[in-house]
Amino acid sequence: MEKNSVIERAKDYTAREKESVFRAEVETLLAAGTPEAQKELEDRFCRNLEFGTGGLRGIIGGGYNRMNTLVVQRATQGLASYLIKAFPGKAARPGNAGGLSAAIAYDSRHYSPEFAGAAALVFAANGIKTYLFSSLRPTPELSFAVRKLGCDTGIVVTASHNPPQYNGYKAYWNDGSQVVPPHDTGIIREVNAVETIKEMTRPEAAARGLLEIIGKDMDEAYHAMVRSCLFRPDLIKTRAGEVTIVYTPLHGTGAMHVEAVLESLGLKVITVPEQREGDGDFPTVAFPNPEEAAALDMAVRLGRQEGADVVMATDPDADRFGIAVPSKQDYVLITGNQLGALLADYVFLSLQETGKMPPRAVMVNTIVTTGMHRRIAALYGAGCIECLTGFKWIAGVMRETEASGEASVVFGTEESYGFLVENEVRDKDGISAAAMTAEMTLYWRSRGRSLLDRLEELYRSCGYWQELGISKYFQGPEGPAVMKGIMDEYRKNPPGTLGGIKVEKVRDIQESAWKYPGGGTGADEPVGLPKSDVLQFFLADGTVVSARPSGTEPKIKFYASCCAELENGDLAAARAEAARKLEAIKKDIRQVIDK
Repeated sequence: MEKNSVIERAKDYTAREKESVFRAEVETLLAAGTPEAQKELEDRFCRNLEFGTGGLRGIIGGGYNRMNTLVVQRATQGLASYLIKAFPGKAARPGNAGGLSAAIAYDSRHYSPEFAGAAALVFAANGIKTYLFSSLRPTPELSFAVRKLGCDTGIVVTASHNPPQYNGYKAYWNDGSQVVPPHDTGIIREVNAVETIKEMTRPEAAARGLLEIIGKDMDEAYHAMVRSCLFRPDLIKTRAGEVTIVYTPLHGTGAMHVEAVLESLGLKVITVPEQREGDGDFPTVAFPNPEEAAALDMAVRLGRQEGADVVMATDPDADRFGIAVPSKQDYVLITGNQLGALLADYVFLSLQETGKMPPRAVMVNTIVTTGMHRRIAALYGAGCIECLTGFKWIAGVMRETEASGEASVVFGTEESYGFLVENEVRDKDGISAAAMTAEMTLYWRSRGRSLLDRLEELYRSCGYWQELGISKYFQGPEGPAVMKGIMDEYRKNPPGTLGGIKVEKVRDIQESAWKYPGGGTGADEPVGLPKSDVLQFFLADGTVVSARPSGTEPKIKFYASCCAELENGDLAAARAEAARKLEAIKKDIRQVIDK
């Protein structure tokens, strides 16, 4: 972008931005006039921070390519405009019963309260009544509140597990799930078309009944719902003292809910004191992400001291959930795929044992999640439906099956530590997953087994499954073009082998087509998924390798799910075989993306 254009956009921003901190950042850069300042201005104004299919996510700061108050207001105005067009009847009754309404929550990140408050006042100025949480709350409670209050939309201000310099904004529809087609693209069009942002003061919004602060009552309803999903309250009541839990919210929103729910059940929960309070700096962790073993280091150390049976962690907005459990040597981190397998098994087993199994029970997982889940479902005569990556697609399957009556979804999961064990929330829920995992730990303890013991039993029934994940970042203005080039090359010239194993076919979800290395298209089976920039390579041994650019970060992610069948019950040999295959596949992928 030319220098004059950057400066013009920067001046336009400073004229519009009312938050003094963000405005001052840009004014200082404009006044500096140095090459370094010009480079920084170019990064802040080279483009608008894109409102993607899930919302916004970016570095906090002044500029149109940053997360700040003005960018949040603009996004909210676009969302409000879309709602008014989508529900004209409701829009005609602003602030009255039966009118448009929204719920807003926020996490512990920097400026989250300010961004949430700014969004609420834009909604109010557009005649949309807003229920704003009084203080930080987890993402799953926002989804619950949208459904409980009958709202038309919801917003949660969070950047999930990203580093401290980031914040974001996720938009939800009236079923409590993140927006999906056609609403996502419709909202994006409205956001891009915004010229004027409507505003209202907080006292005026409250006086006109367009702003209501919510908190304790919604918390109690949410806690009651989480407890109601459990299968064995009598077991917990009589044997809760047998399990000790160490928990960390990683400086996020989870502590008040995890502690309240588990302690109300009589379970002993020891929260890592240094990580209990919300803190947008995340001072004790490099990445506040339970997928990272390092993020659980402090909790595991406390777990050793306390003799914990399970160490739990939620990410800053408490939608992701991870655990570590004691082994013969030390605590081991359970992967998202493994915990998904354990929870799927426990849910199906419990429904069966309690006589509550629906006639057409199914679980839902994503196309990059382990194939082990399908085999576990089959053990119980149940099904497993696959969908695109992201919990909004899992929620979409739930919505469709409810409408058709063709199946009953009893569990949803994705490999990135996302689990849903109830129907009242339509996003991954780390709070309910924590409660269910606590009950599951106690259940297997009552039968003389640990979670690792049960996982080994599942491997012996379903084969040994191991997964691989690779993420490659492409920073800078040229990053998107580099990622596109990699995906284009894979599409034009799909590899004949990966890790020395023949690629039998390729599913190109973006082009809704099956392809074969060396030429040819048109597999008999349908692609069966909405278009998305994803490629899947199906190998001769049953391994599936997937590639997709991230929708929220400048990176391509690769996933591989590999199964090694047990011969003569030799689990160690199966582990070694799966590891060998995945290492060879990883080497082939690295040769392409590290060029």
